[in-house]
Amino acid sequence: MTTLANGCVTIRRNSRSTRRGFLKGLFLAGGAAVAAPYVITSTALGKGDRAPASDRVVLGYIGMGPRGMMDLREQLGSPKAQLVAVCDVWKNRRDAAKKTVDERYGNSDCKTYRDFREVLARPDIDAVGIATPDHWHVPMTIAAVSAGKDVSVEKPLGISIAEDIACREAVKRHGAVVQYGAESRSWGLCAFGAELVRSGRIGKVLEIRVKSPNSPAGGSTAARPVPPGLDYDMWLGPAPWRPYTGCPDRGGNWWHVRDYALGFLAGWGAHPLDLLVSAFDTHLQGNLEIEGTGVIPAEGQNDVVTDWDASIQFASGVKMTFRAAGIAQEEHPRLAPLSNYAHIIGTDGWVAISYLGLITEPDSLRTSIIGPSDVHMPRSPGHEANFIDCVLSRKTPVCPIADAVRSDTFSHLTDIAVRTRRKIRWDAITEWIIGDADASRMMKRTMREPWHL
Repeated sequence: MTTLANGCVTIRRNSRSTRRGFLKGLFLAGGAAVAAPYVITSTALGKGDRAPASDRVVLGYIGMGPRGMMDLREQLGSPKAQLVAVCDVWKNRRDAAKKTVDERYGNSDCKTYRDFREVLARPDIDAVGIATPDHWHVPMTIAAVSAGKDVSVEKPLGISIAEDIACREAVKRHGAVVQYGAESRSWGLCAFGAELVRSGRIGKVLEIRVKSPNSPAGGSTAARPVPPGLDYDMWLGPAPWRPYTGCPDRGGNWWHVRDYALGFLAGWGAHPLDLLVSAFDTHLQGNLEIEGTGVIPAEGQNDVVTDWDASIQFASGVKMTFRAAGIAQEEHPRLAPLSNYAHIIGTDGWVAISYLGLITEPDSLRTSIIGPSDVHMPRSPGHEANFIDCVLSRKTPVCPIADAVRSDTFSHLTDIAVRTRRKIRWDAITEWIIGDADASRMMKRTMREPWHL
C-alpha cells in the first residue's frame, strides 16, 4: 500500500524472505510539508517553439548545485520539457535556478521549494530530476516514484546495497521510468564499444580491468556556525547528525565523507563500472569472490576508502580488477594516461571504454561494421533528452535502474571487502553475501530518525 498525505510518503509491502527483511519499506517523515499553491499559465501551456502541453513533460528539479544546474540547462533546451519547479536546501541555489528558468521562458512562473516533498505533492509535475548529495538519491527516488513521478537520478545510486535493491523494486512496483545519471551511455562511441564486445568482435572475454580516479584525504572537522540560507537538518536528512563543518558548501567535499557517500570509489567509479555493465553481463557470470586492499584516512573529515585495489573472480572464469588511479598495475601504454576506463580483454582483441571515449586493439576494430544480426545498443539524443523521450513513450531509458544496481554493487562490495579485510563471496542470484554475517550487516545503513528504510 502507498499513501501520500501532507507531503509524507509511506510504502508498505510484504517481505519476500528473511534476507529481504531490511527491505520491508520506506517511511519518509520529518514534519508535514504543505504544498504551495501553483498556477498553470499560458506559457506553461506552450507557445512559439514549445510543443503542445499534451506532448510535453512537466518537470521539477531537486538539488541545484553544479550538476543539477547542468542537467536543468540541458532540459531547458528541450521543446518537450517544461520546468516549473526547483528545489534546494540552499536559498541562493534555488533562487539562482529560478532565475535561470524564468530567463529561458521569459516569465516568472518557476516556483522554488526548500522541501522536496512539496515538489512531489504537485499533481501537475510528471517527473523530477534528482542531483542531491548521494545519501539522498535513493530515499528521494523511492518517494518520487511512489508519488507517481518518473525520475532522472544522478550517479551513484545508493550508499548501500540495501538502498539499491529497495530502489529497483520500488521502480518496478510503480512502473516508473527512471534514468540513471551515467551519461556516457548516451555517447555513440561508448555504445559502439559495448556493441563490439557484445557482438563478439574481441572474441571470448577473459579479463576485465576497471580504473577510476581516487578520493583525497583531509577535510576540516572544526564545527562552524550554520550559514544563513541553509536548512542544514534537511541537508543531513537520513545521514547521522554531526556539527556543521562547512561540508555542504565546499564544492564536492561531501563526496569523501562516508556518512554521505562512498567517495570516488562509487562517485567516479560509477562511470567505468556502468560502461562495463553496458558491454558485458556481469550478473550472468555466476557467483563471485572479491578481496582487496585500500586506505581509510585516520585523520580529517574525509573517511572513505582511497587507493583501493580489488580483485574479483567470477564463477565463469573471468577475472576482474577494480583499482584507483595511481595504483601500480600493468597497463597498456595507450591506457596509462587515462584516469578511468573499463578495459575488456578478449581472445581476439580488447576495448577500453572510458568516459566519453573509446580505444581498441587492434585499431581496425574502430572501423568494424555492426551488422543487422549483431547486437545493437540503444542510441540516445542526449541523456536528459532520452529521459524525456522515454517518459513520453514509456520505453526503457538508455541507462536503466537494473544496470545501475549491477554496477553500483561492485563499488559496495569493494568497500566492504576493504573494510573487513577479508574475501567476500557474493551470490549473484539472491544478491546476498555468503557465509559472513558481519559483512552482510554492512549491506545496510542505519538512517537518522525520522527517516527510515
